[in-house]
Amino acid sequence: MARKKPPGELVETTVTYLEMRSSPRRPATPAPLGKLAIMRSEQPTVSFYRYLYNTIGEPWNWSDRRRLDDDELRAIIHDPKIEIYVLYAAGVPAGYVEIDLRRAGEAEIAYFGLAPEYIGRGLGVFLLDWAIAAAWTHQPKRVWVHTCTLDHPRALPLYQRAGFVPYERRTEKVEKLVTLKLTPPSAQPSDGESG
Repeated sequence: MARKKPPGELVETTVTYLEMRSSPRRPATPAPLGKLAIMRSEQPTVSFYRYLYNTIGEPWNWSDRRRLDDDELRAIIHDPKIEIYVLYAAGVPAGYVEIDLRRAGEAEIAYFGLAPEYIGRGLGVFLLDWAIAAAWTHQPKRVWVHTCTLDHPRALPLYQRAGFVPYERRTEKVEKLVTLKLTPPSAQPSDGESG
C-alpha cells in the first residue's frame, strides 16, 4: 500500500465566488490582432490537459488537478458535460477555458487562464468574454466562477468588469505548490566536468 505524501506548507487565501444571472447586454470584446483560433478540445489526452493546466496554473498555485491520477483526471476531462476550449495564437496554445455543466441549471467557468508568455496582450479579456458567451449558449440559470488571492491580481477586477457579482467569500488554507525546476540539458556539465 502506497503511503500518502505528507502535507506540504499551507498558505492562507481568500476565495471569492462570483456569479452572473443573465447574459451580458454589452458587446463582446473584439479579438486582438493576430492569428487567433479557439477550438474545443474533445476528449483531450491526459498529457495535453496536464500541459495546459500546469503551464497556465503553476504561477497561480493551481494544484487540485495535479493531485489526481491519470484515470481520475481522464474521467473528468472526458465527461460530456465538461467543455475544454483552447485559445491558439499563431498555432501555439496560449490559454484555455474549462466550462463545467455537471450541475443542473449552472455553468461554471471552472478554469480560465493564459500561458505566462501571453499575459498582457489583451487576450484575457477576449477569451473571458468568449467563454461567458459560450457558457450562456447552454441557457443556464447562472454562470459562475471563483478566484482567490493566489490568482493573478487582475483576475477579480476582470471578472467584475465582465459582469460577475461576488456572492460569497471564504478564507481557506491550501497546500503551497512546490515544483521541481530542472536544469536545461545545455547547462548540465559535460562528460569529465564536475558539478
